[in-house]
Amino acid sequence: MSAEEKAKAKAEQVTGKAEKAVGRAVGNKRAEAEGSARETKGDLRGAKEKAKDALED
Repeated sequence: MSAEEKAKAKAEQVTGKAEKAVGRAVGNKRAEAEGSARETKGDLRGAKEKAKDALED
C-alpha cells in the first residue's frame, strides 16, 4: 500500500506544479494558488510516507 500512496503523492505534486505553471502563464492567481496548494499537499503526503517507511525499518 505504501507504493500506491507514494504514487498518489508524486501525482499530486506533478499536477500541482503544472497547475501552478499554467496559472502563472495566463495570469490567473487563483489557479496558481490552487496549484501551489496541491503541490504542497503532495509534498506533505510524500513526507508522511517517508516517515512511515523509516519507522518500519
